[in-house]
Amino acid sequence: MVEKSIGLKICTHLCLVIGIIILLLPIYFAWVASTHSVKDLLVAPIPLTPGHQFLHNYYTVLTQGSEGGGSDPVIFMLRNSLIMALGIALGKIIISMISAYAIVYFAFPFRKLFFWLIFSTLMLPVQVRIVPTFQVVASLNLLNTYSGLILPLIASATATFLFRQFFMTIPTELIDAAKMDGAGPMRFFVDVLLPLSKTNIAALFVIMFIYGWNQYLWPLVATTSDQMNTIVMGMQKLTLAVDQIPEWNLIMATAILALLPPVLVMLIMQRWFVKGLLEVEK
Repeated sequence: MVEKSIGLKICTHLCLVIGIIILLLPIYFAWVASTHSVKDLLVAPIPLTPGHQFLHNYYTVLTQGSEGGGSDPVIFMLRNSLIMALGIALGKIIISMISAYAIVYFAFPFRKLFFWLIFSTLMLPVQVRIVPTFQVVASLNLLNTYSGLILPLIASATATFLFRQFFMTIPTELIDAAKMDGAGPMRFFVDVLLPLSKTNIAALFVIMFIYGWNQYLWPLVATTSDQMNTIVMGMQKLTLAVDQIPEWNLIMATAILALLPPVLVMLIMQRWFVKGLLEVEK
């Protein structure tokens, strides 16, 4: 039994190591490409070790965007993406918590119907409703604004459903105790539900932040100014070089920079993220 156990552990760890290598290999090649010149990347075989233009390439994309200055600096695109991702993540969490709180704790007519109407919006992604959404945003003069990028995406049926399911697990004794202490609806929400929901909030924040960070279609439609470009849009524009060879070293440097914020958010909130997904006893 001991030998089988040791062999199983070795096999499991070997599979994990192989999986990690497969996942990290493309990132490693992208980072290696971001440290070379364009000429080095156009000669076979492609380099497998870091080059000597690491600082030059990253400084170029952060301050110029491309060697010829044909695209916006990546630092401004990172700012736009960060504002958009934070706005979407926080907006989804706030609106979803309030919606779930109203549906669970307030008795009003047709509340179950309203919940299922909210839940049914899962069948209507942004791509389906993009034309009417654009018309509304344009009529409100919100094009080329952060509000226009964030507001149409802050409703979340998934987050509302998850908060509703969690709120329904709160013991009625806790609600009665809060009422006996004189806590009103808002105080109960702030002092009781928010602290109990912190792991759920952390898990949803990570998911929604990455969702907002990776948005491409809606920012492409809702913005016409280069100053409002997000990092995902910037990478796409760098690849569409006209009458010249794409600067793959700068494209890969931009991709690595675009990867850093979501990874940092995930690393910082990893413990709460895993706990929010796996915790069953509140």
